[in-house]
Amino acid sequence: METLLSSHSLSPLLNSKPSSSKSHLLPSLQTRSNSLSFTHKSITSSLKRHTSQSLSVPNSWFSYAQQGLAALALALALNFSPLLYIGNAQASEFDVLNEGPPKESYIFDDAGVLSRVTKSDLKQLLSDLESRKNFKINFITVRKLTSKADAFEYADQVLEKWYPTVEEGSNKGIVVLVTSQKEGAITGGPAFIQAVGETVLDSTVSENLPVLATEEKYNEAIYSSAKRLVAAIDGLPDPGGPTTKENKRESNFKSKEETEEKRGQFTLVVGGLLVIAFVVPMAQYYAYVSKK
Repeated sequence: METLLSSHSLSPLLNSKPSSSKSHLLPSLQTRSNSLSFTHKSITSSLKRHTSQSLSVPNSWFSYAQQGLAALALALALNFSPLLYIGNAQASEFDVLNEGPPKESYIFDDAGVLSRVTKSDLKQLLSDLESRKNFKINFITVRKLTSKADAFEYADQVLEKWYPTVEEGSNKGIVVLVTSQKEGAITGGPAFIQAVGETVLDSTVSENLPVLATEEKYNEAIYSSAKRLVAAIDGLPDPGGPTTKENKRESNFKSKEETEEKRGQFTLVVGGLLVIAFVVPMAQYYAYVSKK
């Protein structure tokens, strides 16, 4: 009896493992713990993802802002950089000086504003003058001047560069038109100035060149100036400058009488509104009190 009890009945109790009892006795707790761990992992991953996205948004916004500022700085540098723009303008001016007087024509259209018809008419008019009177007039158009203060200084510089001696430039004339500044200048040697006369020179510079250039009629400005100079050298009557239309502008300001009249009407309207604003409520209140 003692042997049976000790060997067979007590062995299962002694050999039982705590792991097996845990697995069989707490299945619901194990499932709940697994679900809680899974939920914790999912929340943690979602928080990490949200944090990474929230951190990436400012970074991307900051990078876009940097790119935008860089593009804006580059655009401002290209638009307002004086070195680039002045460099092109100075090259144009020095090209005119270094090229020398035109050999096959009388025009140096660096600004590119003259038509073929105007160039052909100028060549015919000026070549006829040179063959008859031995006076040569060169016309120059430039977009902008930066090396000299105005068109007169530049015209003198061209004359001295193209015709270094007085003998070479005595019967030569230079006409300069600056398209951006809407101004022009005429200079020449002693014989040219004497043949044209100060009156025609001054009126041409003050009328033909600036007035027509302001209206962007560059072809007419050049050709009308050439006709006046040629007519003066030939001793013919001066064709005159362009006729300017005087547009009379009506004033937008009212006269004193109109102002006084409007002021009186305004005073009456304001006074009537004030009377209505005070009298009507008082009359309503009096009627309400009298009824009681």
